[in-house]
Amino acid sequence: MAFHDDSTIYARTVTLKVSNLENSLLFYTDIMGFSVASKEKKKAALCAGAGEPFLFLEELEEVEPKTIRTTGLYHFAILVPSREDLGLVLNHLLDTGYPLQGASDHFVSEAIYLADPDGNGIEVYRDRKATEWEWDGGLVKMDTTYMDTKAVLKSARNGQWGGLPEGTILGHIHLHVAELTETVDFYVKGLGYDIVQKYGSQAFFLSTGGYHHHIGLNVWNGIGAPAPKTNQVGLAYYDLKIPSQEKLEEIKQRLTQLGALIMQKEGKWYTSDPSGNTIHLTVI
Repeated sequence: MAFHDDSTIYARTVTLKVSNLENSLLFYTDIMGFSVASKEKKKAALCAGAGEPFLFLEELEEVEPKTIRTTGLYHFAILVPSREDLGLVLNHLLDTGYPLQGASDHFVSEAIYLADPDGNGIEVYRDRKATEWEWDGGLVKMDTTYMDTKAVLKSARNGQWGGLPEGTILGHIHLHVAELTETVDFYVKGLGYDIVQKYGSQAFFLSTGGYHHHIGLNVWNGIGAPAPKTNQVGLAYYDLKIPSQEKLEEIKQRLTQLGALIMQKEGKWYTSDPSGNTIHLTVI
């Protein structure tokens, strides 16, 4: 598995629109264990320990009530370095009494699910070793079964909660989309992802570099779901790390051939998938 190497395209950061920045910061620091890397009047950048920021929050000027069934964020996924770290997170969340939405074993990983005060979905997970993943051709075996929470908690019995640990990163992005044919083409033919798993006609999972998935796409909010309004909480955009300028030029050309709109603003390239999810393309 190459989570990120010279050939990998992955979601490096995610930016969320929130209704109240101070309330969100309380949640993300006290409940989730992030550190505040920087803060302005209406914006904040969050990181794990002294790491690079990967979660950005922007407070909306005027908030319109959230429409339930739209495209946009299903969840962003926080990848912690080990099972012990996941156990520490779970134990801390249980201590806070904050409501959890579930805990699952996906064969390639173990995960906890919850939502922030605005309803933005969050997954916290740890990967199993890549040598434990099962592949059938180009498809990786993934499913959703019960997580052994007792074993996860037991793995952290000698540790102490001190916030999200060093080495925690944004692991993947999972999106609600309006349809799958054109959207999957955008990510596969345009951005260069591989299909690594699919659940019938409802969800696709994509990656580069042999990872189990960097992007999830689903139509669980309904075929033809509209994009959310700009003043609704949720996903503002996410930032894709492109490995080289040459690769970026190839992607821009392929996206143009697919009819996708690509714009440059303040030195950054912007595009949107066919379901209206905005993406920044960056070479760092």
